[in-house]
Amino acid sequence: MREERYLSAREAAGELGVSLPTLYAYVSRGLVRSEAAGGKRRSRRYRAEDVWRLKERKEMRRDPSRASAGALSWGMPVMESSITLISGGRLYYRGWDAVELARTRSVEEVAALIWTGDADNSSEIFPSGPVALSNRLSALHESVAGLAPLETIQTLLPLAASEDLAAYELRPQAVRRTGARILSLMAAFVAGGSEQGGSIAEVLRRGWSLEGTRSAELINAALVLCADHELPVSTFAARCVASSGATPYAAVLAGLAAMQGRKHGGVLDLVEAFLREVEASDDARKVIAGRLRRGDGMPGFGHSLYPEGDPRGAELMRMVAASYPESPDVALSEEVAGAVLELIEERPTVDIGLATLARALGLPPGGAITLFAVGRTIGWIGHAIEQYAEGSLIRPRTKYVGEPPRPEYG
Repeated sequence: MREERYLSAREAAGELGVSLPTLYAYVSRGLVRSEAAGGKRRSRRYRAEDVWRLKERKEMRRDPSRASAGALSWGMPVMESSITLISGGRLYYRGWDAVELARTRSVEEVAALIWTGDADNSSEIFPSGPVALSNRLSALHESVAGLAPLETIQTLLPLAASEDLAAYELRPQAVRRTGARILSLMAAFVAGGSEQGGSIAEVLRRGWSLEGTRSAELINAALVLCADHELPVSTFAARCVASSGATPYAAVLAGLAAMQGRKHGGVLDLVEAFLREVEASDDARKVIAGRLRRGDGMPGFGHSLYPEGDPRGAELMRMVAASYPESPDVALSEEVAGAVLELIEERPTVDIGLATLARALGLPPGGAITLFAVGRTIGWIGHAIEQYAEGSLIRPRTKYVGEPPRPEYG
């Protein structure tokens, strides 16, 4: 289960800018939870999450416009969700550690967990037989054979949506089934369009002509670790579209559009170029030093939500190294990670993990972001389910800063 963070009385009071008696008053009113620390009756500790939430509420009351603006950029939460928690440097889906899920559960089971709260419901959601494309989809798939995998998905998914009338049913059980069809179709599009059966990871493995079970296990782990991550721009876009009453296909297409930006999933292009630059130079420190002098930054390193390192990146790097210990691609990424840590004390994000996995497996161009997109579709569907159930339209207001209304001319 999730790991709670706590503060001492003085730390909690300092965060809130109040005296200790005021902190105790907050506790008595139920605004901040506390418990005995270390079994000592007189020593108590205070839930950090409660303290931070109360602090954000106070800041909102003092300056609503400033608080609202900050909330849209790595700031205070703007909506409620029961799917994902990022706490204490770890990532949880429905209270379960995502890294442990990547080691022990299939992507279908994790989708069921995110969509229903129970990983064991996967057999009731996902189709048991092969996924066959319609004649129209098959014909169009042949005509886009030269596109990158993600572009193929973006081209074919709208046509699939037009053929799936059941997708207009937006009750939770129906949306889960639609989500399962979308995931299966995406895997089939990547795999070549012919009739496909088996798990999503296995379909992708066969489609990419990879050997052995290790590759399917790595693909499965990558999909699980990418399944959701709270409310990045792609998930917010998907949730906004779902709030309008559009189908899950439309929500997923919105997420895919946002994901391709270089400040989101598109950063993988920069990460892969960075690794190629080091590979060509054969001197990681020299390349990194040059980027620092130019102010280019280190794509794939350092994450605002994980000051001690992204657990998704660390786990993918560990799994790929364990499966392919002699891989030069693994050695390259480890050399780069070591040099970046030494020079600027930043650790790999999930993007370095995905790029390393793609290189070690020999995936085609665009393979890393495709894994990211297929995995994240699980989260987009989960957030769509929540938004449909809430029933409200996401419609924020802007703060006008332009010219004032002009006087009328008589």
